[in-house]
Amino acid sequence: MATRRIYLARHGAADPFGELTGTGQRQTELLAHRLSDLPVDTVWHSPLPRAVRSAEIIGDRLPRAAVREATELIDHIPYVPAQPPAEWAPFFDGYSAAEAAEAARRSTALTTRFARPADQETHEVLITHAYPVAWLVRDALDAPVERWLGLNCGNAALTVIEYRSTSAPTVLLYNDMGHLTPELRWTGFRAGVWP
Repeated sequence: MATRRIYLARHGAADPFGELTGTGQRQTELLAHRLSDLPVDTVWHSPLPRAVRSAEIIGDRLPRAAVREATELIDHIPYVPAQPPAEWAPFFDGYSAAEAAEAARRSTALTTRFARPADQETHEVLITHAYPVAWLVRDALDAPVERWLGLNCGNAALTVIEYRSTSAPTVLLYNDMGHLTPELRWTGFRAGVWP
């Protein structure tokens, strides 16, 4: 029975222009060190610069792994609820029906490509963004579509999901920041106590 292991990570911290900051570089280096002993086949990344650079740093520590772009990993809103929860209404204000349909299309493409078993044993790193990580976790747990809301993940945090043809997906790890020093643990969302 082949197992597909997906190691999901949000890119390192980025500046307002989408480039990795010094903090983001250090976060990604620590994540790369954590992944360095795994038999990774491929490092997939979003086409956005912060994810591209994060994947390059990780690829340098995993010389046997191919580093490739996957447009399905682009930063996007996975699902636009018709009636968003009151606390989320401002976030979704102004989304058109066409934008909601595009969100659904992108999310389907993401899960179709990555949220399924493989024909052979694989270990794949996916460098993406907070919302696609939340969407894939929600999908693995077979939770209602709106449950991706509030699943915030930290920069360079690690989430691991296993896919087998004989059973439901297994979320082994979610938003693990154990490889990061305390000052580097941050979600990028809301001020508050850092884990």
